[in-house]
Amino acid sequence: MGTQKTLVSARMRSDGEVVEILADGSERPFPETPMRPMTEEEISSAAAADPDARPMTPEQLKNAKFKPRTKILRRALGLTQEEFASRYHIPIGTLMDWEQGRAEPDPPTRAYLSVIAGDPEGVSRTLASGPR
Repeated sequence: MGTQKTLVSARMRSDGEVVEILADGSERPFPETPMRPMTEEEISSAAAADPDARPMTPEQLKNAKFKPRTKILRRALGLTQEEFASRYHIPIGTLMDWEQGRAEPDPPTRAYLSVIAGDPEGVSRTLASGPR
């Protein structure tokens, strides 16, 4: 006999709380029970069974290209392309090329982007103060 599945109806209230909708139309908060803990073996098995979440093989991982997440970094800082380029002294065309996948930052630039990600205000202050 297979696992029986239960359909649960839910909605998010205006206050952001997610509630279960009962058969009579009333609501109740979801119980605060933690997710069922899984062993490493169960996690691996579940990932392997999901075609959208299969882990990469060591060979695929080795051949995967690193893609700097310049756009994610810029957006996390709440900056437009123009603001990011100006603040961190990066040519706007170069930034656009990175974000659109037409070019990739070289290793020193990737290191610079990592420094920006780690201390965006410190980098901005240092650049704004000019050469020493």
